[in-house]
Amino acid sequence: MNDTYLQNTPAGKPGPTPEIIRIGLFGLGTVGTGIFEVIGKARNAHAEIRRICVRDISKPRGNDIPQALLTDRPEDILEDPEIDLVVEVIDNPDAAFRIVTAALCKGIPVVSGNKTMIARHLPELIELQRRHKTALLYDASSCGSIPVIRNLEEYYDNDLLLEVKGILNGSSNYILSRIFDHDEPYAEALAKAQKAGFAESDPTYDIEGFDSLFKLIIITVHALGAYVSPEKIFTFGISHLDEADIRYAREKRTKIKLVAQVVKVNPDEFTMFVMPEFVDRSKYIYSVDDEYNGVVIRGECYDRQFMFGKGAGSLPTASSILSDVMARRHGYRYEYKKMGYLDIPSYTTDVPLKIYARYSTTDLPSLLPFREIQESYVSPGYKYVVGEILLSDLIANRHLLDAPDTFVSNFPRFFLDRD
Repeated sequence: MNDTYLQNTPAGKPGPTPEIIRIGLFGLGTVGTGIFEVIGKARNAHAEIRRICVRDISKPRGNDIPQALLTDRPEDILEDPEIDLVVEVIDNPDAAFRIVTAALCKGIPVVSGNKTMIARHLPELIELQRRHKTALLYDASSCGSIPVIRNLEEYYDNDLLLEVKGILNGSSNYILSRIFDHDEPYAEALAKAQKAGFAESDPTYDIEGFDSLFKLIIITVHALGAYVSPEKIFTFGISHLDEADIRYAREKRTKIKLVAQVVKVNPDEFTMFVMPEFVDRSKYIYSVDDEYNGVVIRGECYDRQFMFGKGAGSLPTASSILSDVMARRHGYRYEYKKMGYLDIPSYTTDVPLKIYARYSTTDLPSLLPFREIQESYVSPGYKYVVGEILLSDLIANRHLLDAPDTFVSNFPRFFLDRD
């Protein structure tokens, strides 16, 4: 496809007929079906889905999807010289990686929404784009309908950015909203999220924070130019949340939100983590409810900017995929500018955090190396401490927090003077 097909024409006269971009689609689940629907609705997309690769070609599909488009052979797309763009939205990250790398190696640009695959392999994927002079776009991988990646890549393409923080997972946020706004028990809120399609039958990926983690890794590459592998980042979810923690948050006039953040702790170092946080009414993300996501971007000279939108669901994600498809019509590609011309800060976990740690039989105060205990409470069935601990010590003792009687939540400490 010619990336320069758009031309200026005299006012009042029609321009040349735009060239159709021909798409090979991998995956026809919730998001893939949404993409088929969105492209059909977008009158000015000038895009068509030429072939769809699925795992089971005999599976019943919607009446609007022609059977003739379906194949179970990836090569029917990858070896078709008329395919201009591959769109990959399958669940399996290993299979997604094979498809994306095969396409890039053939010089075919790719749009992907697979945050697990991208977060695990981003340095290699960046190198493949450079080597084969093609593009991989993935705005849909982070925060659904919110265009975080492209904004970080283009608008915030300097070293004034200090922090990106927010609610990156719509499923866990829906559960927490049902708990704090509707007084529903955790189990009931989770069941409603599953029934509504916001959480899978196995919700581990969302409620344990892994979905937010992979999104944060991708965001950090575009925010600071630095890549950190998943195993080096502290991640803790909401599966151990119980009534005592909810009661404590309400006593403090806060909500608990599952928050991911990357923050420059000084000009030369940054840190990042995913964990529950006590959020008060003064914060933008306090009012981000249900399946919505909210991202706060903080800079040296522009203070805080806030982005809000749906982070889960077929059509919001599909609309983000369509945006990347349209961007490729204009030859857009990520330049990864910050990896090339900035002094990239170093990742550090030598950072003190203030946390709430609840326990019953697992003696967290004696097992975790708190630097200072600021508050403690002991009763027959419920105990907690509030204290300061290094992030590196939380990571080193992460296994202790897997006990079902434990829960931790963060108190915000960064840039409080600017809120």
